[in-house]
Amino acid sequence: MPHSIVDDQLIEALLPAALAAGRATIEIYRSGFTVTQKADQSPVTAADHASEKIILEHLARIAPAVPVIAEEAVAAGSIPQVGEEFFLVDPLDGTKEFIHRRGDFTVNIALIRRGTPTLGVVYAPVSGALYAGNAASLRAFRCSHPAESAMSGPRAPLRVRSVPAAGITAVVSRSHSTPETDAYLSHYTVSDRVSVGSSLKFCLVAAGEADLYPRLGPTMEWDTAAGHAVLAAAGGKVTAPGGKPLVYGKPGFRNSFFIASGALSPVPLAA
Repeated sequence: MPHSIVDDQLIEALLPAALAAGRATIEIYRSGFTVTQKADQSPVTAADHASEKIILEHLARIAPAVPVIAEEAVAAGSIPQVGEEFFLVDPLDGTKEFIHRRGDFTVNIALIRRGTPTLGVVYAPVSGALYAGNAASLRAFRCSHPAESAMSGPRAPLRVRSVPAAGITAVVSRSHSTPETDAYLSHYTVSDRVSVGSSLKFCLVAAGEADLYPRLGPTMEWDTAAGHAVLAAAGGKVTAPGGKPLVYGKPGFRNSFFIASGALSPVPLAA
């Protein structure tokens, strides 16, 4: 069966996984939670674990032969061997946003194929925004699916926008903006800066609501893969230092700095 048909079926199967995980996170978000520290001193809550458990159960049913790299499992020492195809799962991207009740945290599931994010689903349960993309077929969409609802709203296609003549909109991290980011943005005429948490930064560029997202700080592959896939499916790209594509399956699953962009040709980072 051609990959395109399989991928279309697979992304439809990933949507319920993300939605079910999102419902679990929003229940904990509303009912209260405690915060603990992982070995690397990053925060974690019951929502991270509940979301990941649901996603892993779904993936075991729909694609049992495909290895899964999931953030909390990796933190616990469970790191399967991966080949040309594997899933990357961030069950709750934006844990700091979750803890501080800012709302823009997301559930993220991505399929990596030969180092490239091919399929991605990003769900923001507080707003109900659901994004999905198939980078191989260049099809991306978003819809509204409130966490308490059984139904999704109509799907709207996503496409990056042309570069605005009056200046670009840059997306910056709410929790991780740096002086290096400001220095990089000085290369552009920036008419607006949008501060948002989690993988929604990729989705804003994919939706034509922003043009550039520079990340000049550390991230892990599960932080970026789903949003990267959605952006690529909408016609955008993510480049590493030297202008090379950001690839996945790297040692330790750690990312270099990167630039996510829509129709803009970004100033490359030094290699």
